[in-house]
Amino acid sequence: MKKMLIVEDDNLSVSVMQRLFQNDFEIFSATSAKEFYEYFDNTVFDIVIMDISLRGGKNGLEIIEEINANPKYPRTPIICFTAHSHIEIKQKAIQVGVDHFLTKPVSNAVLMEAVQSLIKIDSISIE
Repeated sequence: MKKMLIVEDDNLSVSVMQRLFQNDFEIFSATSAKEFYEYFDNTVFDIVIMDISLRGGKNGLEIIEEINANPKYPRTPIICFTAHSHIEIKQKAIQVGVDHFLTKPVSNAVLMEAVQSLIKIDSISIE
């Protein structure tokens, strides 16, 4: 089964994404930069969904730069899923290498389509 890492400090958002993707992915979640590094050092993921605002000293854009610079993660798709809607933030996200930028709130269908477009899955199912 493919592995998804959700890096998000909002528990409700994490719960919704876990429900959406539980049938198609083994899901890991981190609510802070510190938790992210525990996974980053020990597991390779097929896709990462990253918020920008995180607890733990670093923001999601800084972490995305590190993911993309690490040879352990060649071409890992990254979705930036954030409440930050400023064009400067989107431009910075593109510069650091996100594959898809989504601004909260977004429908479940849009999030599922973004994941499906980056990962080869026949279809994402919802229970």
